[in-house]
Amino acid sequence: MKSKWNYQQPTPERRQQAKELAEKLSVSPIMAELLIQRGIRTEPAAKRFLRPLLSELIDPFLMNDMDIAVDRLNDAMGRKERIMVYGDYDVDGCTAVALVYRFLSQFYSNIEYYIPDRYEEGYGISQKGLDHAAEAGVKLIIVLDCGIKAIDEIAKAKEMGIDFIICDHHVPDDELPCAVAILNPKRTDSTYPFKDLCGCGVGFKFMQAFAKNNGIPFSQLIPLLDFCAVSIAADMVSVMGENRILAFHGLKQLNQNPSVGLKAIIEISGLTGRDITMSDIVFKIGPRINASGRVQNGTETVDLLVEKDFERAITAAVHINEYNEQRKDIDKQMSEEANQIVERLESQEHQPAIVLYNEGWKKGVVGIVASRLTEMYYRPTVVLSCQNGMATGSARSVGGYDIYTAIKSCRDQLENFGGHTFAVGLSLKTENIPEFRRRFQEYVSTHIMPEQTEAMMDIEAEIDFKDITKKLHNDLKKLAPHGPDNPKPLFCTRNVYDYGTSKVVGRQQEHIKLELVDSRSSNVMNGIAFGQSAAARYIKSKRSFDIIYTIEENIYKRSEVQLQIEDIQPSENARLVQGDTEALLGVR
Repeated sequence: MKSKWNYQQPTPERRQQAKELAEKLSVSPIMAELLIQRGIRTEPAAKRFLRPLLSELIDPFLMNDMDIAVDRLNDAMGRKERIMVYGDYDVDGCTAVALVYRFLSQFYSNIEYYIPDRYEEGYGISQKGLDHAAEAGVKLIIVLDCGIKAIDEIAKAKEMGIDFIICDHHVPDDELPCAVAILNPKRTDSTYPFKDLCGCGVGFKFMQAFAKNNGIPFSQLIPLLDFCAVSIAADMVSVMGENRILAFHGLKQLNQNPSVGLKAIIEISGLTGRDITMSDIVFKIGPRINASGRVQNGTETVDLLVEKDFERAITAAVHINEYNEQRKDIDKQMSEEANQIVERLESQEHQPAIVLYNEGWKKGVVGIVASRLTEMYYRPTVVLSCQNGMATGSARSVGGYDIYTAIKSCRDQLENFGGHTFAVGLSLKTENIPEFRRRFQEYVSTHIMPEQTEAMMDIEAEIDFKDITKKLHNDLKKLAPHGPDNPKPLFCTRNVYDYGTSKVVGRQQEHIKLELVDSRSSNVMNGIAFGQSAAARYIKSKRSFDIIYTIEENIYKRSEVQLQIEDIQPSENARLVQGDTEALLGVR
């Protein structure tokens, strides 16, 4: 897939602003420019951003219904009522359930947790879950990472004498369920200053409020922050604002003293002894936590996350790793089948969105396949499978396009749907698929912007190799943790050459190990370009080329910095136009 390169040259005024900010903070002007691009323009704001403090977490009682939720939980404990912690089967739901259950079980024993079976019960509050709660004598259910649309189910639970506290972050409808309390920063009447918490984050805020109300020291919540970091990374929510504080200190906990279950996952992921990053969570830890719910049942994941014995945790982690290997095989097969369908269907070629249905596809993996197709074709994508006679699936979007609103426009064709801007789950009758496909594609075609139809690489600074100093690298480390709204900075250097030693590497000769020199400073830099061996012949031709890259620490030689090259373009084809970019020759 070809990518456009986008670079906005800083104005003289902004260069001066960056220079002044750099002097105040004792950082490089390049670093100051990166801060300004993130909306951080003053010294106090920069210090808060670069040194996130737990003391700056928002007062949880600013969230609507928080006082009601805490009172109802206190009443339940006081009356010795049976409490159920109920959550979704993905990473966000499982970590949220583990966090709330682990914290409350320190003070209260009449409590259990429940994760619905993806295949038998589907997403959200299920009848089977309610029946189990009634049989167990549950009087209060704390539901995490789902529930905001469970109007009928929660009304039925109320008739059964079961109260609900909803802790969700998905977009609500106009009508809200008849729960005792609804904790959701995306409520239209929300008074909470930060809107982008994940489900685990909402659960953490509930526990923070409960602790505050009951005189429990905040220090007892800190060991649970590793769950927040894992959830924030895996659920791809913004890592600015309050999420930055939770992720920063959650990563610190994950690296220094992780919970037993997460420590076991770290070990079987091959991450022991490394500084774990948000990227490690996204690509190593998160998929393993998800695998149980995708292949079997998410309850096994929560069992692992709340485990206190390391030997038992390792045994469980090995088992979940086996699920992940199964998931990879299924994922690969389904992705190949889906790709063949898209390539075969001429009707899809000019469509602004992709909608695929195969009744034989595994429900637990359709979200991954949708993500892969979105990356490959850069179009909003819906992938559906069949479960109990109903089409169910996942939708994924491209950067900047609100797929939730697009799905909502077809709601009369759907049985259920829910999610947020970039990811939606949905279900519909199989006979409605053709009309849904037509309506969805028509809506996308009239609402998507031209710049949202092509992959864009946003360059944050154009620099020379001489600018890549140890000081800059140390400054850049302070920007972490990275994720949505705070990506790892992409740099561009023009007119670089092979120093003579670059070579193709990898089992299938798919990567390039590079040694490069730039034409301006004659400095030499090492780099790695994953999956870009197609560019090797041009590189070895001694002609100049332009590169986009991130600046990384070499994990094998800690004192060295190397470039992770994201894109390579021949210099004569890679001229950037301010505010608009030309279509470039793709070699990725």
